Amino acid sequence: MAEQDQSEEKTEEPTAKRIEKAREDGQIARSQELSVAAMMIGVASFMYLFGAGVVTNISNVFRTGFIFDRKDIFSDNLLPAVFGTHGLESMLAILPIFTLALIIAVGAAGLIGGFNFSFKAFAPKASKLNPLSGFKRMFGLQAIVNLAKAIAKFSLVGGVLFLVINNDFNELIGLGSMNIESGLASAGSIIARGAVFVTLALIIVAAIDVPYQVFEHNKKLKMTKKEVKDELKETEGRPEVKQHIRKKQRELAMNAMIDAVADSDVVIVNPEHFAVALSYDPASSGAPVMVAKGVDFLAEKIRDKAKLSGVPIFEAPPLARAIYFTTDVNQSIPEALYYAVAQVIAYVFNLNSLNKGAALSKKPVPEVPDDMNFSMTGTLIASEKEK
Repeated sequence: MAEQDQSEEKTEEPTAKRIEKAREDGQIARSQELSVAAMMIGVASFMYLFGAGVVTNISNVFRTGFIFDRKDIFSDNLLPAVFGTHGLESMLAILPIFTLALIIAVGAAGLIGGFNFSFKAFAPKASKLNPLSGFKRMFGLQAIVNLAKAIAKFSLVGGVLFLVINNDFNELIGLGSMNIESGLASAGSIIARGAVFVTLALIIVAAIDVPYQVFEHNKKLKMTKKEVKDELKETEGRPEVKQHIRKKQRELAMNAMIDAVADSDVVIVNPEHFAVALSYDPASSGAPVMVAKGVDFLAEKIRDKAKLSGVPIFEAPPLARAIYFTTDVNQSIPEALYYAVAQVIAYVFNLNSLNKGAALSKKPVPEVPDDMNFSMTGTLIASEKEK
């Protein structure tokens, strides 16, 4: 029983598929404290730099809002237009603050887990209506952590706020002796300056919350060993499916190799059992390259393709076997076979030049070195003689 419980523990790191599925479900690392801290600091900094002007604009809107002409009051058509104008001016006065807050909130939300939108996150979940799940959220470990964060934020913000008020106490008292415009501007600067220092304290909370949220997100996505094995099976597919895929891959590779015979210069055959197709570029300094090879049925297909494409077929059983057993497809032939292959290619090129008036040379009988002389089964003939 203990072994079974151990096997069900989520000890494995989440796979790429698990992480991608979680993103599709809207489960990504998020730190609300980071978003709040960034938004508050950004808005407070803006108010500290431009707060006096914003407060002045808002005060002007309020002042003009309480001034009405007689014709506006007694006209049903003009009064709504006046209210609309004041409303538009109010929105324009605070629009920079809301725009900045929106930009910072969106940008800060994607700093950890990136930007992600999922319709599944908006779908209703039955687990949220379960009383037991709700009770667990209220009194579980996450609730204790949230309570600790709230107490920490309250302590930090309260302590910084006390220091700010104590530092600006004389200036706050002097606001009562100022006219309304100067008083509002000074109050706005004091509030903005205090908000900057107060919200800077939120950086400490965010610095603690960000790694914790990343850790918790990774912990939720961890998998058991059984889940990893099941996902691996699901990804790779059933054995019969994999076998079918490998079969199709072999067929595609074979068809591509057969098609390459049409562009080869010569096909050397056994004559029936083996066939190898060679390609050579006289303008290059490289050795001839084998573009296709086969035995029995595949060799027959290579010969048929060569006949159909007009590629010369040269019978040289030892050379065909030597190339077949020592060279892979799309590789250069061994250096030991250079001379034998050169004889064949020179003869083939001479045949292609007959229409140009060249003399027909005698068909060569290429010989292969003893360490390249293979039997039909792929063993060296020299070794068989020694036995």
